[in-house]
Amino acid sequence: MSTTEAAKSACAPVRCQRIGCDALFTNDNNPEGSCQYHPSGPIFHDGMKEWSCCKQRSHDFSLFLEIPGCTTGKHTTEKPVTKAVSANPPKPTPIQSSKQGVGADACARCRQGFFCSDHGSQPKAQKPATANDTNKEPVDTSSVPLPKKKIDINELRTCKNKGCGKSYKEKDNHDCACEYHPGPAVFHDRMRGWKCCDIHVKEFDEFMMIPPCTKGWHNADAA
Repeated sequence: MSTTEAAKSACAPVRCQRIGCDALFTNDNNPEGSCQYHPSGPIFHDGMKEWSCCKQRSHDFSLFLEIPGCTTGKHTTEKPVTKAVSANPPKPTPIQSSKQGVGADACARCRQGFFCSDHGSQPKAQKPATANDTNKEPVDTSSVPLPKKKIDINELRTCKNKGCGKSYKEKDNHDCACEYHPGPAVFHDRMRGWKCCDIHVKEFDEFMMIPPCTKGWHNADAA
């Protein structure tokens, strides 16, 4: 490699490996305080997700991932050694498949609103139609215009697509600007992963490092 190529390689931006950061940086532009991250791993207990370092918590996994880091420092390419902690480790139980009579109502993951690989493909139960429902005319919701939100194309916004979280301006947004996970996160039998790319790991820090599988537009209003 020539001296010029080595200099270009040294200046090429790399991604920070700290949990909660995921920013791009270079060694020449990495001042103290530029990285905001979580130094300790999460705690999972009774459907609640909590960062052990700052005690910030949420029931919703997407909102949990959006909790900003509580510590600042320099970016790094070294992978942190953190593990998800369970406040009450579950007792070992025999593995039982959905074919043995375990329904979605009895599945802890389904009750908490997470996608379950055993019951995710089952259709939801339909409520029986009542006599009054049969006399109601269907409402065409497609004819009702949705209110439009005025967006400043120069305003700095934060993408809420899962796995992205980057800041952007609408004037720079395009159909390949965002790298994200379109599918839900899957938690089942102590495995963590994404349904969209079918990658599952055991450790939480490994789950956080699974690269996004889809490109598209940044979206600051994603659910």
